[in-house]
Amino acid sequence: MELMPEVKAILLGILEGLTEYLPVSSTGHLLLAEHFLGLSFADPVFDKTFAVLIQLGSILALLLVYFRKLLDIAIALPSSRDARNFVIGVLIAFLPAAIIGFVLRDFIKNVLFNPLIVSIALIVGGFVLIVVDQLPLKGEQKDATRFPLSMYLKIGLCQCLAMVPGVSRSGATIVGAMLLGADKRAAAEFSFFLAMPTMVGAFALDLFKSYKTLDVHNLTVIGIGFVAAFVSGLIVVRGLLGYVSARGFGLFAWWRILVGSLGLAAWIVVG
Repeated sequence: MELMPEVKAILLGILEGLTEYLPVSSTGHLLLAEHFLGLSFADPVFDKTFAVLIQLGSILALLLVYFRKLLDIAIALPSSRDARNFVIGVLIAFLPAAIIGFVLRDFIKNVLFNPLIVSIALIVGGFVLIVVDQLPLKGEQKDATRFPLSMYLKIGLCQCLAMVPGVSRSGATIVGAMLLGADKRAAAEFSFFLAMPTMVGAFALDLFKSYKTLDVHNLTVIGIGFVAAFVSGLIVVRGLLGYVSARGFGLFAWWRILVGSLGLAAWIVVG
């Protein structure tokens, strides 16, 4: 039985919120769910637009959790060099992905949004995460707001790998930050901060490109997915830092490998 679009929006919104800040690729999970579980909206263009636009719900959940910290940084900007360096650092880290995403947007959505590519990226990324998680890294950088500017730039370059669906934006930034000297908690927290301009930028660009094709029903479906992503994203953001500080990223690595393997098997069987 075909599910109603509103039900699909709720399920995909929950999936988006649960996976956005985990190093498992929310876009990859959405694409596989739409392709193999019948959760697509029968319009490939809208499927991709929906996946991008509901991310704003996850971002608002993040802003809610970090509102006080962000407000303190904003208030300190005129007098604090550390605050200014952090804001500049986030912007520096954001720029590489912003430029590449703007230039290659159509190629990414029309070519790379592919179940086979997603499945392979999930599996490969899972093994990379296992290796990095077990490396004897010192993790000397323990405050995500005080990384060196050069480190922010390098993390931003790492984030560009996530242009390939299935790689995971948070996964690329977390792995990059850890290899560059951040401890697990600081690496995960900076992936939160970098998500704010990155995902807002992706949202704005996609809305600008596609708003003429959206009707009232489309907007209603997106709104439902947005709310579902906000609620589930709020749950993840509140609990993730404590979990990774104590247990690392092994669970997420094996989850990536499992989902990627199932996606690959499904692609071989049904295409």
